[in-house]
Amino acid sequence: MTPSFVVSPVLATVHRGSDDLLSAGLGLAGLRGAPSAYADPLHPTSAELRRRAIQASWKGIADLGPLGGYGSVYGAVPDVPGREYTAFARLPGAHSPHRVLLQVPDHFDRTARCLVVTASSGSRGIYGAIALAGAWGLPKGCAVAYTDKGTGSGYFDTADNSGVALDGTRAKAGQAELEFAPANAPADAGIAVKHAHSGDNPEADWGRHVLQAARFGLAMLDRAYPDAAPFTPKNTRIIATGLSNGGGAVLQAAGLDDTGLLSGVVALEPNVHMPGHGRALYDYATEAALLMPCALADPRFADTPLARVHGAVPPAFLARCASLHADGVLAADTPKGQATEALQKLHAGGWRDEAIATGASTTAFDVWRAVAAGYASAYLRRGVGQMPCGYSYRATDASGAPGAADPAVRASWWADAAGIPPGAGVGLFGGTDHSADPSLPGLRCLRALWTGTDADAKTLHASVAELAAHLPRAGLPIWVVHGAADGLLPTAFTSEPYVAWLRAEGRHPLYWKVPTAQHFDAFLALPAFGNRHVPLLPYGYAALDRLWAHLHAGQPWPEDVPTPAAQVRGAATLTRGQLDLPP
Repeated sequence: MTPSFVVSPVLATVHRGSDDLLSAGLGLAGLRGAPSAYADPLHPTSAELRRRAIQASWKGIADLGPLGGYGSVYGAVPDVPGREYTAFARLPGAHSPHRVLLQVPDHFDRTARCLVVTASSGSRGIYGAIALAGAWGLPKGCAVAYTDKGTGSGYFDTADNSGVALDGTRAKAGQAELEFAPANAPADAGIAVKHAHSGDNPEADWGRHVLQAARFGLAMLDRAYPDAAPFTPKNTRIIATGLSNGGGAVLQAAGLDDTGLLSGVVALEPNVHMPGHGRALYDYATEAALLMPCALADPRFADTPLARVHGAVPPAFLARCASLHADGVLAADTPKGQATEALQKLHAGGWRDEAIATGASTTAFDVWRAVAAGYASAYLRRGVGQMPCGYSYRATDASGAPGAADPAVRASWWADAAGIPPGAGVGLFGGTDHSADPSLPGLRCLRALWTGTDADAKTLHASVAELAAHLPRAGLPIWVVHGAADGLLPTAFTSEPYVAWLRAEGRHPLYWKVPTAQHFDAFLALPAFGNRHVPLLPYGYAALDRLWAHLHAGQPWPEDVPTPAAQVRGAATLTRGQLDLPP
């Protein structure tokens, strides 16, 4: 029976031969290669879009570089034939639907029934966690249920009134059921993005999205194997796993699972929030957006990748120091003194140098501003054309200026976009002036939504309070894996206070704080990144292996686990010994 929360027909597709579940037929070599092509770029087929979306999701999460060891030291991309079931679903009271997807391998083990449930990392589309959950679960014979958790890449272009249909192709509003279609949007409002413009606060419901995806997975297993139905939590072990926002989502789900749906949880680098413990993402992201450019001018970051350009402090970093001094935020009169003072302020807020150093990439790629603008819009429940602080998302022309969307770029948004612009031909505009520090006005405004006391600030704080993780049930196996050098979701604000809170409440989570690992495994292919940091994915796979052994082979769940003594690879190829993975 189709669950009542499904609000579209269920699209069932078969993926065998040259089009499997894990890589859409590309294999590891194809995933590493150039973006998969379309026969007609203006009208890509649903199969072509799916292949490219899977490839983009792999490349956005995993280190597939030649020195990184994927496929030789850890991980694999075998051919996994099977079936997919996908649909639009809706939570009670939500304005917009979201995607759910079940992948069922042909070698699904009906004697040891296993369902892995996951949520997309970041704000990515439905395949956003395939490099973690799919890569681990599908080869083992587990089915894998995915949710985009109310985010995703189903962008709506108000200029031509088009969005993304269930099969990933574009369609006009009213001609097909769309992933996201804002009501009464003016034609000049720009690009509508579900995470930022749905009118919901999807982050507050990420745990419910995960639990709903698990129930969708069980229902679709009934459909796939009617002779073996019903599939229930009593006869099917359900393992929840995710990374980044997906990691936060599965921890939210663990706290809401009062019926025993989940058998165990492995969360990687989770965006998890507990009021009174740690700090909220919006708080430290807006702080970092203002202070970190100046702090990175401190001499201790002279050798940090992306903190220098040809050996010199970027002019934009020095301009930020001058701006903060002019605003009275920094008292020092010299750039060196201002950098030292900005760094001291970050230290006072709980930032550690290890996280600040890798935060240089987040700063250089303008991620803080992108995150803060999109999340502020979501927290304030703003529609398209109504984002706070003067921001908007606009299609870009070849020069990066706002303009009409290129039809071929727009046709590929569902496969290529990451869910929060800029990227894939959509830019973040507004909140700027013509000074030497042009982004400062918008950043001041975004920070004031946290530090201020007006109505918008109160609304934002109320929305952030809704994100609170709840205490999971006693006895639920939970393993948190986080990189010690994470510069986007620092352990000091997320995993460490979460684990400490659970232990204070009588729970027994396992925790790996992996030395030198940072947030973006995909960045390890960049020059000077891979030789300084180990990937995090292999530790997630290892934790899942241990949970599998506990659930399926009855191996004892450990009271504690020693943190691996990870060692960076330097300029050479990664070896398994450097990861120090358990046998």
